[in-house]
Amino acid sequence: MDTIYYHIKGKLDKVRDQLLKKQNVVAVGIGYKTVEGHTTGDLSIICSVADKKPISKLSTADLIPRVIEGIPTDVFNSGVINVVSNPKARIRPVPAGCSISHTSVTAGTLGCWVKKKDQLYLLSNNHVIANNNEASPGDLIIQPGSYDGGLAPDDVIAILSEFVPISFREDEISSAGGISGFIAGFLNLLYKLSGSRTRIKVYKEQSKTNLCDAAIAHPLNAEEVALEVLELGKIQGMKEGKLDMKIRKFGRTTALTNGVITQTDLSVVVNYGYNKTALFSDQLMAGAMSQGGDSGSAVLDEENNLVGLLFAGSDTTTIINRIQNVFSALDITLP
Repeated sequence: MDTIYYHIKGKLDKVRDQLLKKQNVVAVGIGYKTVEGHTTGDLSIICSVADKKPISKLSTADLIPRVIEGIPTDVFNSGVINVVSNPKARIRPVPAGCSISHTSVTAGTLGCWVKKKDQLYLLSNNHVIANNNEASPGDLIIQPGSYDGGLAPDDVIAILSEFVPISFREDEISSAGGISGFIAGFLNLLYKLSGSRTRIKVYKEQSKTNLCDAAIAHPLNAEEVALEVLELGKIQGMKEGKLDMKIRKFGRTTALTNGVITQTDLSVVVNYGYNKTALFSDQLMAGAMSQGGDSGSAVLDEENNLVGLLFAGSDTTTIINRIQNVFSALDITLP
């Protein structure tokens, strides 16, 4: 292994500068070759590119040979490599992965930029930019979020356009709770005194299940939009989340984290605080790869395909909306 590695290193040192001069190449190094998404055990010279383009779009001089100095090559779509940004800071132009919020919410994450009827929108969670259904279209969205120092009007970047309403669960009310509970208790006392076995329980109507916690907002200035995700680069497409799929995200609190999808077809009761819970179905679960404030993060696979929208979790889990459900509910596409 060491012998092969140092042999390849010697060859790479000869061609390193030549490779870096090629258009689109942003890094070169030694690593294991990947074939159809699977890492092989074969060492190769890896050329990282800002944007993986079809061969037909490249000049002959910019093509990366399949073999260099007898060593196989591989092309890795890394995106533009930037210095690490602080996602809690004020950032212009505004990339995905940074801190945002409704003016009445603490802070969450801008998931990604999307399109609807040829208009550009930012995508995040309802509970981040629509305040758990309490907001109205036209409300102000700020970057950074309120908790990170964002204030209107100076930090306003977008106007809330639309959100998918969250249907909250309404659990059984005790006989001591509210007017309905009082009436039920009174009637039950009468039944008891009369010797009847009849009893009344009061229920609020049970909610329907939810598929996503999502909302979009229209930017005030399209020129202040950066379509890339911090540290991850441009989103390449969409993929269906599957068991054992390796995923990653960049969020406001924990920045870049990696994980694996451990469960699919998940039904989960999510606690929204203030005695509110909501039932979600057809969700994805991963391990601990998020904390509070990461809500709204775009979840990508290893090839930067969009898999889901992060919205909930615990100390050991992360819960993710399937991106297909999000895009369908809001009638949006990738730009």
